[in-house]
Amino acid sequence: MIGRVHLDAVRRTGAPVVGVSASTPARAKEAAAALGVPRAFDSSEELVTSDEVDVVHVCTPNATHAPLVELALRAGKHVVCEKPLTTDAASADALAALAAERRVVAAVPFVYRYHPMAAEARARVRDGRAGEVRLVHGHYLQDWLALPEDTNWRVDAAAGGPSRAFADIGSHWFDLVEWVTGHRVVELTALTQTVDRAGGRPATEDVAQLLVRTDGGATGAVTVSQVSPGRKNRLWFEVDGARTALAFDQEQPESLFVGSRGENVSALRDPALLSPEAARLSVVPGGHPMGYLDCFAAFVRDVHAAVREGGAGGQGAPAFPTFDDAARMVRLTEAVLASAADRSWKEVN
Repeated sequence: MIGRVHLDAVRRTGAPVVGVSASTPARAKEAAAALGVPRAFDSSEELVTSDEVDVVHVCTPNATHAPLVELALRAGKHVVCEKPLTTDAASADALAALAAERRVVAAVPFVYRYHPMAAEARARVRDGRAGEVRLVHGHYLQDWLALPEDTNWRVDAAAGGPSRAFADIGSHWFDLVEWVTGHRVVELTALTQTVDRAGGRPATEDVAQLLVRTDGGATGAVTVSQVSPGRKNRLWFEVDGARTALAFDQEQPESLFVGSRGENVSALRDPALLSPEAARLSVVPGGHPMGYLDCFAAFVRDVHAAVREGGAGGQGAPAFPTFDDAARMVRLTEAVLASAADRSWKEVN
């Protein structure tokens, strides 16, 4: 699924797609034919080091990210890697450092930042309209693993890593809310739950519930679940400021709840009325719905623009999430698992 999403986004930027790889040469040929890509590489290692390739998009199982990304970086490639960047914090930090050393563009698709109304929430926090942030709360709920017979490679720690629900979707929630608020989680306590799978197969966590404190003095509560029946992809957050509350629902992305003591309103996506950054991301007129694929395309557009402008040597912070952001989410994931293991508060750096 995610390979097709990356391919669609790359094609929207106008970049030529050189080729694809897969788990075997035969599967690579099948993928190339199905996706209309000219070349099937015999291995991913061959692809990420090829002289024909400028930008590598890594969409492989989690446990394979670190070696492929390192190969690509050492070959001088710009890299877009799916999250989690790696399955442990030490290797994630090492890859972020290597990308900086090589001065290449290194990005991770935390693409919910690219919803215009999420960007509008950020603008209203950053310009002071919301007031001092006191509380952050919400959830990210899915149901695709709710039944005992449901399974996927992500369930297996050998392929998916030691965390599943939090690393897979909880990281999206926290990256987005830290980006919106400018706060960083510095302390957390967590509980996890794993449902019984058919055949007694071992599995990583299905649910994570957290209490958090931020460096800006806010507190929060978050539930992450991949076993919530009827919830397909409900990333919902609320930021409660001293003046207004702001709430965003990824399943209803065309509006932003703005609440106050005097009046509650639903701010609609209209480029003429939004903050400059939200308007930049709002590529069609209000009333014409935008969605996940549009967010992904906007993310890749920013990444490829940075590549065309000469890589990571420009001035200022990039608009897109970087390997530094991705490595932080891996550290956060490790703190969640450690807290759940001994039921204590953990610091996060």
